[in-house]
Amino acid sequence: MSCQNDRPQPGACAKGIDWRVALAEHDCWLRTVVAARLGEPQGVDEVMQEVALAAVAQRAPVSDPTKIAPWLYRLAVRQVLLYRRKQGRRRKLADRYAAHCRAEDNGHPADPLDWLLAAERRQLVREAIARLPARDVEILILKYAENWSYQQIAQQLGLSQAAVESRLHRARARLRAELRELAAIENQP
Repeated sequence: MSCQNDRPQPGACAKGIDWRVALAEHDCWLRTVVAARLGEPQGVDEVMQEVALAAVAQRAPVSDPTKIAPWLYRLAVRQVLLYRRKQGRRRKLADRYAAHCRAEDNGHPADPLDWLLAAERRQLVREAIARLPARDVEILILKYAENWSYQQIAQQLGLSQAAVESRLHRARARLRAELRELAAIENQP
């Protein structure tokens, strides 16, 4: 990276430092520092934009023009660290998503045996639910398919919350019994 020797002279605004001029003056060597710390040239511009934004939006302005360079250096290092952290989070998210996509291609687990067992379990649950009384199916669907709370179910069905809990307890017990019975039927020779 080559720096130009015709740097603008540091100027001052009425309220202190002219950041446009100060950032332009220190741009070349700050870019070198950022590029060296990042190790990837594509992020340099983004980090330099963040440095400029942070410099302009500072809460405790630098009053001594001789301390601008060290302050900008610390600011650039901090912005590099924040950028690397953000990139690391993006990579982890992308890796997790890729692993998720590999593990479940079209909604099926990666292992064919797992997929087959899951399909059999779903079919067994469907058969067991079909054998339950309609009021048990209704309350199980409201609770587990619609994700309603006990209070919501009680309000919609005109029951007390204790009655809903009791009906759900009985419905789950009946469902477990039906599942055991269906599993026993399947296991008979």
